[in-house]
Amino acid sequence: MARYDMSSVDCGALGAVATGTVLFQLGLMYAVGRSVPTDRVAAHKWFNLAAREGVAEAARLRKELALEMTSDEVAEAQRAARAWLAQG
Repeated sequence: MARYDMSSVDCGALGAVATGTVLFQLGLMYAVGRSVPTDRVAAHKWFNLAAREGVAEAARLRKELALEMTSDEVAEAQRAARAWLAQG
């Protein structure tokens, strides 16, 4: 499988190639702060989008992450996911 350097990817331009695996990797990147600052809202957004593509592990991690977030943060992540889908 090809390896993506996610730190150099323009996330807004992913629409055409956004497989569940790529979206899941973005979630992991933001969840653990790999090449970017840790960002729970961004991680939740990417896990949400990956789960929508059928990645079961993304759904599990999104649920786990949501337990550490405020309801406002979860709502922000959900809005961001909807916005990302709308631009695609």
